Amino acid sequence: MQRFFIEKSSVFLLTLLVLTGCKKNNQDQSYQQQPAELPVETVKQGDAMIAREYAASIEGVSNVEIRPQITGYLARIYVDEGDYVRAGQPLFKIEDQIFKEQLKSAQATLVSAQANLATSKIDLERKRELFKNKMVSDIQVKEAEAAYNAARGAVSQSTSAIESAKINLNFSVIKAPVSGFVGRFNYRLGSLLSPSSQDAITLLSDIHQVYAYFSMSENDFSNFQKQGTGSSIDEILKNTAPVSLLLSNGDAYSEKGNIDAVEGQFNKTTGAITMRAKFNNSNNLLRTGNTGKILIEQYYSNVILFPIASTRTIQDKLFVYTIDKGKAAQLPIEVEGKSGNNYIVSKGIKPGQQYIVEGFDRLQPGAPVVAQKKAQQKK
Repeated sequence: MQRFFIEKSSVFLLTLLVLTGCKKNNQDQSYQQQPAELPVETVKQGDAMIAREYAASIEGVSNVEIRPQITGYLARIYVDEGDYVRAGQPLFKIEDQIFKEQLKSAQATLVSAQANLATSKIDLERKRELFKNKMVSDIQVKEAEAAYNAARGAVSQSTSAIESAKINLNFSVIKAPVSGFVGRFNYRLGSLLSPSSQDAITLLSDIHQVYAYFSMSENDFSNFQKQGTGSSIDEILKNTAPVSLLLSNGDAYSEKGNIDAVEGQFNKTTGAITMRAKFNNSNNLLRTGNTGKILIEQYYSNVILFPIASTRTIQDKLFVYTIDKGKAAQLPIEVEGKSGNNYIVSKGIKPGQQYIVEGFDRLQPGAPVVAQKKAQQKK
């Protein structure tokens, strides 16, 4: 009897423990499946502006290589590297003694040719008179005419030689073809210069205006054309708003510029097209070789605007969280840029969809979620 009572008590306790454990598990499971209440908003559309930056290289409107037109030794240097010079100002002088002698020789040859011409003319006139009196033949007159014409040709040739010698002598002084800043010298006093020399003597850069060259991707260029006004690229450029230039230190350049040229074709390697913007440079702040960034404002109308704070970055990809049939869903999105505190979304989410505003940091896809009431969101 006592044994039966003990066994019955053990069964009762075991049953009680099992029932208690099941009740606890049901409570834990019910707690885990309790939906999270998170603030929810609706995806909206609107107008936006994106300021796009493009790396740019800067060059003067005119970068002229200074090269010799004659062969000779560099005798004098009138300027220094970095000097500002005006058009027509002497820069270098090539030893000119040989060209002076060539000019003297050509002048002497001309004197001889002119004397020969005078003699030939006298002989021709004499023979023509003799021919009238039938004292010389027709052939003799023609020979005199030929000699006279040859003498005239020799005079013309000598005159040309003099002009050529003068040109070479003038080329011995190398002058600035444009106003600008002198670059680094590649030759020094005593160097042998020649028109066939591999390097220019120096580079003269006219920077009263500068060009900023930058490249634009195919998609950006397509948007640029769509937003422009005009039926041709020339009209679009003419009607394009001025652009800004950011210097290498991040400061904004004081003057705005205008895009005035587009390359004829895309680069097959990079898939980009080169564009050019012109800026005034009256204070000579910009120099050839400077770098910076072109800032172009592009306007978008009726686009999807999504708060940056409501996105999550995972492995360089952007995600947003929505509610699908009472459960959290993680959606990847693609954006075209930033406008204020919003992304301009191009793909991944549509207007009218609901998204979770915040509180999704530890939210797993598929977890139960309910939209928080508006009154609670305001609090």
